[in-house]
Amino acid sequence: MQRRLVGLVDDEHRAGQTGLTELHGQRVCTDIQEPARDVRWHGVRMTMTGDAGSRRSMHVDQLTVPLETVRALVAEQFPEWAQLPITAVVSEGTVSAIFRIGVRFAARFPIRPGDVEAVQRGLRSEAAAARELAGNTRFPVPEPVALGQPGHGYPLPWSMHTWLPGVTATEEDPGASDGFAADLAEFIGDVRGIDPRGRTSSGRRRGGELRGHDEWVETCLLRSEGLLDVPRLRRLWRRFRELPRPSLDVMSHGDLIPGNVLVTSARLAGVLDVGNLAPADPALDLVSAWHLLEAGPRRLLRDTLGCDDLEWERGKGWAFEQAMGLVWYYVDSNPSMSRLGRRTLDRLLTDEPAD
Repeated sequence: MQRRLVGLVDDEHRAGQTGLTELHGQRVCTDIQEPARDVRWHGVRMTMTGDAGSRRSMHVDQLTVPLETVRALVAEQFPEWAQLPITAVVSEGTVSAIFRIGVRFAARFPIRPGDVEAVQRGLRSEAAAARELAGNTRFPVPEPVALGQPGHGYPLPWSMHTWLPGVTATEEDPGASDGFAADLAEFIGDVRGIDPRGRTSSGRRRGGELRGHDEWVETCLLRSEGLLDVPRLRRLWRRFRELPRPSLDVMSHGDLIPGNVLVTSARLAGVLDVGNLAPADPALDLVSAWHLLEAGPRRLLRDTLGCDDLEWERGKGWAFEQAMGLVWYYVDSNPSMSRLGRRTLDRLLTDEPAD
């Protein structure tokens, strides 16, 4: 059964559960063709053969998504797009296998097993978040197009979105650009300005309480022996976890890492993976200062947002919590993500006074 995303009802976007929407109620052009050749999607080289599950698995329970399965699902559920070329995208993403469909669309297939209804609720929530965010910022985000259903051996719902021009900040590092830092600050301000409409943080996820992540950080520290300066990092976490959190939540993107940011000419060209849009600690999106920026542009971002010392330190704490998991978990299976974690931790340690 095919599902087209139609008419978002705003008051249904609450607690992560929403109705489906259609792309502004418009038909999408289906007569686009492109040559069978190597191309780039968000700056990532793609080939016309293989599948997005062919690289080394990142997770012990990771699903493989063959290209033939994607073609069969598209042909069966969305026959108007069956003649478009479909291309596996090899990227540093960790939650979805991505395929480009024609020149205007991208399909995302979750690669971790899950309950069908829960996954479908998550995809609906992501679609609603994309529509909400698109209406509150000038920076492009992928627009939801359709929701696919399980079939042909693939066990979960999947989604289709528009694709955006630009390359990821992983490929073209904008970290030294003041213009990019100003754009990033503007985007964070736009997100913070979204009315939460009574939504609040659950407190358990990233963006809740730093000390609520003690168990995870301890696991990461133990797994990082031989990879990182664990004693120094342990001391740093002891300080971060004690930082008081404000009672007021603001809306946050929740995952501003290089792979989720598009760049053109060292300026912000678009933002991906918007499904984590939710209320959180106002410092959460400050992880971008450490994942994405060098020291000078980082100061510009802080000054533009008007961060006080406590908020800035909490942003460091959230960047630390995220980076600690990247280094050891992806050291073999996704080296790009592992390197990101190392770079972020290096920046955090460099910013600390000497022991």
